[in-house]
Amino acid sequence: MKAIILYDSRSAAGSTEDVVDSIGLSLVESGFYVEKAKCTAVADYRFVKGFDLVVLGAPVYNFVVASQLLGAFIHGNLKKSLKSKKVALFLICGSSEPMAALLYLPQLKMHLMRNKILAEKIFAPDALSDGTVDSFVEEVLIQYHKEPKSRALSEKWTDEAQEWFQSMPSFMQGTFKTMAEEYAEKMGYKEITLEVLAEARDNLGGT
Repeated sequence: MKAIILYDSRSAAGSTEDVVDSIGLSLVESGFYVEKAKCTAVADYRFVKGFDLVVLGAPVYNFVVASQLLGAFIHGNLKKSLKSKKVALFLICGSSEPMAALLYLPQLKMHLMRNKILAEKIFAPDALSDGTVDSFVEEVLIQYHKEPKSRALSEKWTDEAQEWFQSMPSFMQGTFKTMAEEYAEKMGYKEITLEVLAEARDNLGGT
């Protein structure tokens, strides 16, 4: 199992670096090979395709997630390179967790609509002293090793398509499953892939 932690931080020895190192050590102790890389907006992120788990994290500055990580999604190829990857998210800020979950996490999650997000967490700057880093890694590991729930998807659904389907809100799954399978049958597709799901959504008026 291979994991990489992609993060952004203005300082070389601050809270973010400490959290990244703590997460990495816990993953190593759980059997992962771990690398870490500091984000720049214009880097080539195709290398993440070689990892099974991608952890994304950054501090929040002036109500905005650190610019290099956001820029990697907006200006770089990070979003494309993360296609179908299992990811986990964390942010570091002094705001309350409910406020941060409402205002800051969506700045990242809007770029990860097709990913399986295993866990997400808002850390306070003193996170290493309150045990929240350990609980975050524990949740990541539980979700990483969890067997996908079976919702009677036909065998013609690829593994990637099934993972994407399971990441949808449960109240949408029944309708979308029917729509996707009827569309695939109509078009003569022998299997349902991520590309077929996107095509079905676009042609049937989804967003």
